[in-house]
Amino acid sequence: MVFAASPLALARELLAILHRDGDRLRHIDDYLHGRHSDPYMPPQADDEYRLLARRAVSNWMPLLVSTPAQALYVDGYRPGSGTSATSEPDSETPEWEHWQRSRLDGRQAAVYRGALTYGHAFTVTERGRSGDVVTKGLSALKTSALYEDPANDHTPHAALTVTTWPQGDQPGTARLWDAKREYAVTFRSLSDEKSVRLQGGTLHGSSECPVTRFAAWVDLEGRTLGVIEPMICVQDRINQTVFDLLLAQSYGSTKVRTVTGMAPPVQRDPETGEPVLDAQGNPIPVRINHNSRRFLFAEDPDVKFGSLDETPLGGFIDSIEMSIRHLSALAQVPPQTILGQIANLSAEALQAAEVSLSRMISEVRTGFGESWERVFRLAGELAGNASSAEDFRGEVVWRDMESRSLAQSADALGKLRTQLGIPERGLWRRVPGVTQTELEDWEQMREDDDSVAQLAGALNRATPEDAAPIEREAA
Repeated sequence: MVFAASPLALARELLAILHRDGDRLRHIDDYLHGRHSDPYMPPQADDEYRLLARRAVSNWMPLLVSTPAQALYVDGYRPGSGTSATSEPDSETPEWEHWQRSRLDGRQAAVYRGALTYGHAFTVTERGRSGDVVTKGLSALKTSALYEDPANDHTPHAALTVTTWPQGDQPGTARLWDAKREYAVTFRSLSDEKSVRLQGGTLHGSSECPVTRFAAWVDLEGRTLGVIEPMICVQDRINQTVFDLLLAQSYGSTKVRTVTGMAPPVQRDPETGEPVLDAQGNPIPVRINHNSRRFLFAEDPDVKFGSLDETPLGGFIDSIEMSIRHLSALAQVPPQTILGQIANLSAEALQAAEVSLSRMISEVRTGFGESWERVFRLAGELAGNASSAEDFRGEVVWRDMESRSLAQSADALGKLRTQLGIPERGLWRRVPGVTQTELEDWEQMREDDDSVAQLAGALNRATPEDAAPIEREAA
């Protein structure tokens, strides 16, 4: 695709993309935060029905986002320039220093959750007010980007993010980046192209647009997809079944007592004993306070008592569980994570149930890792580090978040060391829960222990063998 050279035309096109995708992204955002479509109910439904409809919302969407997002955590960076492919991550590299300065240890989760929710999220790498290069996340609800080939290009032609939305007479503001400059944009409405105004045009310091896209899944048409949008229909089905359950529970879950052939007692004037009539001339019945501690009786032999059975709720419950299992299978989330049914399951069975989730996480990590590597190259270019800016062999290191017992891992790592001869240092990273800082501490401890051992060996070699007994006698 060939884009117009004018920055103003780019700004109008990017705002039009936000306007085009706004309804779909806000619909996804509503489902994430529990603002779901109402289940079906009769047109004459009263307030009680509508109250039950609000209570029927069982929001499973945050769990579908959190489950894979909680397994995504960048724990280090392995540079590719001037190092071997098997080198260990180094916390002293300029890339990892940029990571720490940008506080991405804590902020990275928001980028992953945004990409998994809406299908994509963005980051921008730029110089801060203090002159340091920092990276921060950008919301998909406020940011759009243009690509010549959206399915294959990693570098956008231009990108725009809204900083404030229009309010009354106050226009909205946005930031626009192209390959060389950053512009300040004002607009009255996303759909009003004539109201778009452009200011500035300062160099941002990069040789390409400094905005990076994090896409969960991208097809060959350049369309991104998250975990929520395909699950909306299943979520609506669950809400409808829960609503039907609440209706049956509220109106039909108790046994109803019936009586036929008995006239209800009516109110009578205490002085005359005559029935009290209403405005239409009908007797006013006396309210009967009937509950489980009271009995009904009648003197007339034609009176018959009966009951209506309660509505069984088991079918509704089974239907809800079936829909949740469908949700689990389609979203690749283990059923024990959603249903909480983990009784009598071995460690092998639990691991087998998480195979599908592990494959999805591995696929997402591949795309997100490429995006972080571009962020590090942008940061290196802005910092004047030519080595980092041209490092296309570097890769981020993801923390191992799989659930394995320490004893099981220790036994497996010990066998790898003894049976296959893999160096101990190469197995440290496979210890469950180990962090980059702990690895560096272990390395330092090993060097200290080696130094002490070498010193002790040197002293033993320098001391004559017969000197030890003499010294003990002198002591």
